Amino acid sequence: MIAYKLCRLKKNGAITPLHINRTQELPLDEWLEAEHHPTKGFSPRQGFHCAPQPRVPHMLDDVSFEQRVWVECEIEDFVQYKVPKSQGGMWYLAQRIRHINILTPKQVEMINHNVDTYMEARDNELQL
Repeated sequence: MIAYKLCRLKKNGAITPLHINRTQELPLDEWLEAEHHPTKGFSPRQGFHCAPQPRVPHMLDDVSFEQRVWVECEIEDFVQYKVPKSQGGMWYLAQRIRHINILTPKQVEMINHNVDTYMEARDNELQL
């Protein structure tokens, strides 16, 4: 299944996780297995944290010096994790992930627009 992961973009072009095991460079087009890395201040949830669309409002409010990018991923062996709408509404915790492509801001905008259009049409149909 396709999902989206927010990552740090290093000066050398490599991507890394935002918080947990943040020094690990994440290769493109290679399957990775989730590992457990206990980190002070974070709940112990083993798995790659992804979203169903490239939108997690609470992460964009975090002002920092690092460059962040959305990465399109393929995930397997995952569970859905319901979170507040302010955090995107849902996350996936995946035990297997393959990072496919670093998205441009325009691609992120197009994906989110298409999802919003679909959701609005679906909601309108449900109200009939």
